[in-house]
Amino acid sequence: MKTAQLYRMSMPKHQCPFGQKSLWLLKKNGYEVEDHELTTREETDAFKREHEVKTTPQAFIDGKRIGGYDDLRAHFDMAPAKPEGTTYRPVIAIFGMAFAIAVAITWVALGTFFTAQTIGWFISVAMCLLALQKLQDVEGFSNGFLNYDLLAQKWVPYAYIYPWAEGIAGVLMTALLLTWFSAPLALFIGTVGAISVIKAVYIDKRELKCACVGGDSNVPLGFISLTENVMMAGMGLWMLVRLVV
Repeated sequence: MKTAQLYRMSMPKHQCPFGQKSLWLLKKNGYEVEDHELTTREETDAFKREHEVKTTPQAFIDGKRIGGYDDLRAHFDMAPAKPEGTTYRPVIAIFGMAFAIAVAITWVALGTFFTAQTIGWFISVAMCLLALQKLQDVEGFSNGFLNYDLLAQKWVPYAYIYPWAEGIAGVLMTALLLTWFSAPLALFIGTVGAISVIKAVYIDKRELKCACVGGDSNVPLGFISLTENVMMAGMGLWMLVRLVV
């Protein structure tokens, strides 16, 4: 049996999540773990001084110090838990959930899993979820949004209005209510957004982070951002045409 030692902070009012993850990771890889719980601040500080480390947890395999949770993942040839650099993961998660919800709504409302209306609900639900991300930190969103949105650069309050406008349009379009208001709103903000992304990315060749999922994200401004705005504008136009026809 392979053996390992783990030293982790485990206090009544604080259970170190990385310590728990390290313990699980060692056991998952077949190690019998000698688990040393550091139950006081003094005990934790003494351990750090003794081993000349700055953080806990610390894992030892065959008497050799491996390090903390990230070091353990590297030791087991696993990808970093939180990769550095840009990623599309948040947007993929939001769009995937939006599609699942749209299918669920279609089933409840129409008794089938997919119709043309499912696409409409997918877009409107995605708008709601994206708006929610922005509304968690409107100030942070506005800081990123002002880097590239043409209207917000001319009129700063638009950066604060945008998340609410997107959310309201998304809710109304999901409920198929007040189309005369929600469709032009979605068409307007989607069109302005698409033009802004095209200018920033494809004309000015700027490398920016997208504020589409809020202020604290590593989503690159580019094709996905453009897709979001085109979908929003397209949905608004489609609903306007249906309203008129």
